Amino acid sequence: HVQLVEFGGGSVQAGGSLTLSCTVSGDYVSKCMGWFRQAPGTERGGVAAIYTGHGGTYYTNSVKGRFIISHDDSKNMVYLAMNSLKPNDTAMYYCAAEDRVFCTLVPDDYTYWGQGTQVTVSS
Repeated sequence: HVQLVEFGGGSVQAGGSLTLSCTVSGDYVSKCMGWFRQAPGTERGGVAAIYTGHGGTYYTNSVKGRFIISHDDSKNMVYLAMNSLKPNDTAMYYCAAEDRVFCTLVPDDYTYWGQGTQVTVSS
């Protein structure tokens, strides 16, 4: 049984920063860890992913240069550092895990999901 729990969301003004954390528990070795987001009335979309084996990272274009995904295997944690936040970054953010050779930003490629943490950016 694999569980993912996100925390660290909140409200921030535009230009501010937040760091999201995701803890993974259970008898499962996740090779790909991803962060996804979904705003009301929109589909869930990929934000960033990391291959825990070699540390390769992947970002959607809109967050490149602003967000950084990282992981700490010793703590089974994945982080998303978000800087220069914009109002259109407002969404529910989800952590996801999958055992894949190639990490993607496609939600359907991930099996395990957390419940989400809300990020609200005001102008």
